[in-house]
Amino acid sequence: MVTRRIRRTTRVEVADDRGVFMISVAAELAEMHPQTLRMYEQRGLISPQRSPKGTRLYSHQDVERLRRIQEMTAERGMNLAGVEKVLELEEQLARAARRLDALERRAQELQEEVARLEQLRRELRAEIVPYVGGGEIVRTADLERHSIPVRRPPA
Repeated sequence: MVTRRIRRTTRVEVADDRGVFMISVAAELAEMHPQTLRMYEQRGLISPQRSPKGTRLYSHQDVERLRRIQEMTAERGMNLAGVEKVLELEEQLARAARRLDALERRAQELQEEVARLEQLRRELRAEIVPYVGGGEIVRTADLERHSIPVRRPPA
């Protein structure tokens, strides 16, 4: 009788920005030579993390960025100066989009606050008792309902 061994594998989830690939693996994943990755790092196109011993560690995001650089240079014919400019403009656009989102959220908050204050003003206005000549006390809401002008006492 043959006994089968069942091998269980554990799947580990890793954050996209966590450096997990050494330079040789990252280069293979991005279909580049490791020296190209070093050159890109030197030019500031990529910033891998470092292990405590100084080994470059590339993240999933780094590998995706390397693939994009590869696409821009190989398929679109861009030089590295053009790639740098594209990446810089994309970062500016992302910052502007984040700022716009924050401003839109703040505008919504302010609109809600204005609506709340307007409602409060309407509620309080109905309770204000204006001075009407002759000593009468009349609610503002009654005056407005009958289109009677309100006279204020002199200051």
